[in-house]
Amino acid sequence: MNTNVLCAGFVALALLSVTSPPAFPQQSPADSAKAKQVVALVKKAAALVDSQCPLACRSAFSEFRKSGSEWRTGDTYLFVADMKGIALFNAGFPELEGTDVSGLKDANGKLINMELKKIAQSKGAGWVDYAWPRPGQTRPSMKWSYVKAVMFDGAPAYIGAGFYPEEP
Repeated sequence: MNTNVLCAGFVALALLSVTSPPAFPQQSPADSAKAKQVVALVKKAAALVDSQCPLACRSAFSEFRKSGSEWRTGDTYLFVADMKGIALFNAGFPELEGTDVSGLKDANGKLINMELKKIAQSKGAGWVDYAWPRPGQTRPSMKWSYVKAVMFDGAPAYIGAGFYPEEP
């Protein structure tokens, strides 16, 4: 085989690999002020829950629920679930509290709780993207949520918050 043809093939392949988008999904949202704000919020909420457990784990929930507080602004709200799939708290969708959300799927069929749980268990903290309605709406929007593993009532759980990168 002609070495010039072989070299040209390797160069073309190298250029293609540099200019092509990755074949895997994005693992975290673009670095933004909103993403940093959500991470800080979750870390602060996790520290508060950790400081109050095991005696008064749920005492922070009334503060977390207050609209317009540092814990809940605009479309950003906190949620907590245990590793069995029970929603312990959800400021945006309180009707989910106390229910088994382990089979809850987004508009694209992604098992939301399973993905959030997997990140919390395997990495301790991280991002998950999914399609979810904004509070008060039914149409799903792209959402990024950051979760952090915590202990809640003596059992493993996670706390999280998210944001919708697109304007309503």
